[in-house]
Amino acid sequence: MTLSQLTLHNFRNYPELRLNAAPGFMVFSGANGAGKTNILEAVSLLAPGRGLRRAALRDIAYQGGPGDFAVAAQLDDVHLGSGTSIETPERRKTRINEAVVPTNDLAEWLSILWLTPAMDRLFTEGASGRRNFLDRLGTALEPSHARNCARYEAARRERNRLLADGYRADKDWMDGLDMQLARFGSAVAEARDRLVIALNERLQRSDGKIFATPAIELADDRLRTEQQLRQKLRECRTADQAAGRTTRGPHRTDLKVFHAAKQQPAEKCSTGEQKALLFSIILAHADLIAERRNSRPILLLDEVAAHLDPQRRAALFGKLAERGGQVWLTGTEPDLFRDIPQDALHFEVSEGTVRPRQGET
Repeated sequence: MTLSQLTLHNFRNYPELRLNAAPGFMVFSGANGAGKTNILEAVSLLAPGRGLRRAALRDIAYQGGPGDFAVAAQLDDVHLGSGTSIETPERRKTRINEAVVPTNDLAEWLSILWLTPAMDRLFTEGASGRRNFLDRLGTALEPSHARNCARYEAARRERNRLLADGYRADKDWMDGLDMQLARFGSAVAEARDRLVIALNERLQRSDGKIFATPAIELADDRLRTEQQLRQKLRECRTADQAAGRTTRGPHRTDLKVFHAAKQQPAEKCSTGEQKALLFSIILAHADLIAERRNSRPILLLDEVAAHLDPQRRAALFGKLAERGGQVWLTGTEPDLFRDIPQDALHFEVSEGTVRPRQGET
């Protein structure tokens, strides 16, 4: 999976930007605040979800602009686009070859994975961030996962509204919602289960020479089948009405990560060890996608090189080059990327402008 061109309109600090891309490494260097991460965020919005910053759509639009934004890209002979309009700045629209489609359809065309500094808090903050991370991985592997998650959440929001209002007058409606929750919730739970099993198998085959090897598991109700989930929802109706929300189901799942060699929970590991565990998960998952979908995902690595010692940095770049695929990286100093293969494209980012770095073509 390789983008050949990226075009931005009224996106963050870019009124307009057209960037030609190529297979391999795309390297962006420049001062903090120049707009490097904005480019990676734009690419991340070519996947389902809210992008690598999970920002509100209004916050993405260019300040001082009319309020809309657009991201477009060329993938072989397929044109992908996503953005908002001036009339509906809070509603994202997506087009594939100019046809309007659900945003979740992007997963059929692209798998995109990312690592950002904000993800350093993944293991120490609440379970919702880890669920989002888990579901991004699941969608990159099985595109239908995004649609099942969205349908489950839509049914759960409606069920919660009925619970808060008093469902007794709408029992048939509640029964119907429970059927939807059971159908889509079991699909979500089963996909997560498949992902964790496959990812653990892949992690066990990793050499662990660059980064520590993690083990992962799900902490949930073990409600996997449609029948199991429907029965549990029925049993919990009284308790759910008292709580005013749905208290059981895959929206309560957590992802547990362990340092395999130390048998230590990730949240108890050092910051450096937590970064290493995340690296291992992302690299193993990229290999899994390549195996299952016959094409490597696009990797977005924001300020990753700065947190690695020179030996690990060189080893990482070598591993990425060996595997192939398109990798977008950012960093403040060009010297951080001196060990990257010579055919990489290097760009200098400064105050919303992007130029090939001097000496690069």
